[in-house]
Amino acid sequence: MIHLSRWKVILLALSFAFGVLFAYPNLLTEGQRNALPGFLPKSVLNLGLDLQGGSYLLLEVDVTEMRAKRVQNLQEDVTVTLREAEITPLSIQRDEAGATASFATQAQVDAAVVPLRNLVAQPGLNAVSDRTVQRLPGNRVRVAFTPQAMDGMASTAVDQSIEVVRRRIDGLGTREPSITRQGTTRIVVQAPGESDPAALERVIGQTAQLTFQLVDLEGSVEEALAGRVPPGSELLEGTADAGGGYFLVKRRVLVSGENLTRAEVTTDQNNQTAIGFRFDGQGARRFGEATTQNVGKPFAIILDGKVISAPNIETPITGGSGIIRGNYTIQAAGEMVNLLNGGALPAPLNVEERRTVTAELGADAVAAGALSTLVGFLIIVLFMFLAYGFLFGGISVIGLLLNGTLIVAAMSMTGATLTLPGIAGLILTFAVAVDANVLIYERMRDEARQGRSVIASLDAGFNKAMGTIIDANLTTLVAALIMFIFGAGPVRGFAWTLSIGVFTSMLSAVLVAQVGLAWWLKVAKPKKLPIAE
Repeated sequence: MIHLSRWKVILLALSFAFGVLFAYPNLLTEGQRNALPGFLPKSVLNLGLDLQGGSYLLLEVDVTEMRAKRVQNLQEDVTVTLREAEITPLSIQRDEAGATASFATQAQVDAAVVPLRNLVAQPGLNAVSDRTVQRLPGNRVRVAFTPQAMDGMASTAVDQSIEVVRRRIDGLGTREPSITRQGTTRIVVQAPGESDPAALERVIGQTAQLTFQLVDLEGSVEEALAGRVPPGSELLEGTADAGGGYFLVKRRVLVSGENLTRAEVTTDQNNQTAIGFRFDGQGARRFGEATTQNVGKPFAIILDGKVISAPNIETPITGGSGIIRGNYTIQAAGEMVNLLNGGALPAPLNVEERRTVTAELGADAVAAGALSTLVGFLIIVLFMFLAYGFLFGGISVIGLLLNGTLIVAAMSMTGATLTLPGIAGLILTFAVAVDANVLIYERMRDEARQGRSVIASLDAGFNKAMGTIIDANLTTLVAALIMFIFGAGPVRGFAWTLSIGVFTSMLSAVLVAQVGLAWWLKVAKPKKLPIAE
C-alpha cells in the first residue's frame, strides 16, 4: 500500500489540475472571467443570503382558501352540467367538501345522476377520479371530493406554489434563489442580491388567476351593488386601467390562464404599451368560438378577481392571440408578463415574515467566515507540525490544501451556494480530513515502537487504519444525507458542504499521504520512523 504506484501519481496530478482549474475563477473579477477563453470554466461559488445580502420571505400557503375555491368551482360545474342536461334542481348547497343538489322528484334524481357521474369520471392529478357522486335521502345528490383528494390538496398546493415562485423569481433575473418547503404549508424564499423585499413580495404574492368572461348586459350594476346579483353572475371591481368602477360579469369562464402559452410586452395600434398573449390549441378554439358567438358584446379580462380590461368583441378572434390594452408603463407591463408566464398560484400566499439582509451585514459575514476558516486551518496546521514534525505534518497540510481546493472546485462546478453554515461544514471537513492522517500516523507510531521496520510500519499504518477511516466517513456521510433530505435552508447548506468534503477528504488525506510518504521512502531511504520518537 506504500508503493509509489503510477496510477496514484496520475490520479493525484489530475486531482490537483481539476481543483485549480475549477477553483481559480473564484479569484478573478467578473470582467476577467468573461475574458477567459470559451473552453475554460467560468463558474464561481454563489454566496448565500447570509453572505451576500438580499431578501428573505416566509410564506404561508392558504390551503383553506384553495379548498374553498376548489369546492366553489365544483359547485359551478354541477350547475353547468345540470343546465346543459336541462334538469332544474330546487337548490344547490355547498359544504366543506362538495355540493348537494335537491330535486323535486325521484325521476329528476335518476336523470341527474348520469351526467354528474360523467362529470366526476374525469381523472384527477393521480389519473383517477378525485370526486364521487352519492345519492342522499330526500331526493338529493351530493357531488364531493374524496377525503384523499382533500388531504392531498395541501401538499400539491405547496409543491405547485414552489414551482410557480421559482419561475417568477427566475423572471426577475435573481441569481441562485433558495426556495424551500418549511413544515407542511410554508415556503421559505431567500433571494441573494435582491434588496427590495416589497418588490419581491409583489411579484411572488400575486395569485395571477387570469380568466376571460362575458359581461352581463342584462343585469344592472346598481342593483348588484344593492345586493341583488343575478344568478350566474358576479360583481367585480375594475382596476384603473379598466376605467375603475364595477362590472357585472357572467360567472362562466370562457378561457382561463391555464390555456395561456405565452405573454409578452408589446404595443397596440396607437403605439401604447400593451400586453400580448397567445393561447394553446384548446384555448384558441374556445376563445374563437366565444368571440364568434358574441360579436359586438363586451367581455371582461379578469386578473385575481379584478377586471383589468373590458373591450368589445369587434370581430371573431380565431388566431388564438390578442392584446390587453391599458395605461401600462413598461415596468408594470413587464411585471404582469412575468406573472402570467410564471403561471397562476394554486392558492394565495400570505407573508408571515419578511427580512432584509443588507450588503454591509453580508460583507461582515463574509469577513467573519473567512477569518474563522483561516483560524481553524492555522490551528490544524500548527497541531500537525507540533505533533508529527515538518515532514509528516507538511504532507497532511498539502492534503488539506488539496481538500479545500477540491471542495471549492466541486461547489463552483455544481453551482452550489455557500452559506455561513456551509463554512462551518468546511471547517468540520478539515478536522475530519486531518483526523484520517492522525489515525494513520498513530498506527505507524505504534508499529514502529514495537520494533517493526519503516516500510512495515508505514504499510501497517495505512492497512489497519483504513477500515476505521472508511467507517468514520460513511457515518458522517449518512448524517449529512439525513440533514440534506430533512433539513431546510442553512441546514442543507451545511450538509451539502459536508457531503462534498467526505469524498474529497478521503482522496486528499489518504492519497496525498501515500504518494508523499512513498516518495520520501524512495528518496531518503530512512532507517527509522521520525514520528516514533
